Amino acid sequence: MANTRKNKDFNPNNCPVTHCLNRIGGKWKIMIIYAISKKCNRFSMLQRAMPDISKQMLVNQLRELEEDKIIERIIYAEIPPRVEYKITEYGQSLMPVIYVMQEWGLNDLKKSVKRNTGY
Repeated sequence: MANTRKNKDFNPNNCPVTHCLNRIGGKWKIMIIYAISKKCNRFSMLQRAMPDISKQMLVNQLRELEEDKIIERIIYAEIPPRVEYKITEYGQSLMPVIYVMQEWGLNDLKKSVKRNTGY
């Protein structure tokens, strides 16, 4: 399948942050990676975990993550066939980054509640 992603390799200044965002940026990828890391590893489970994502968007994001070797798709030779996703070793290297983002988000949510309530 030809690469159809528009901005995947756009990084004119070779910026490492831009490189990272080209791989995992966007609304859904971090959530998908996190869900798969927590054993939410089948398409239907991912759809239930993220009800606001369209089926086509989930398919596209899973394909991009697979293309970038962040996740792998495992097809079990059963009737009916079963497909599961797992985080690759390369994808596991993103987990500390995701956990730091999670911690920052939790702290900021607490602060925003205080800012909005005046306490």
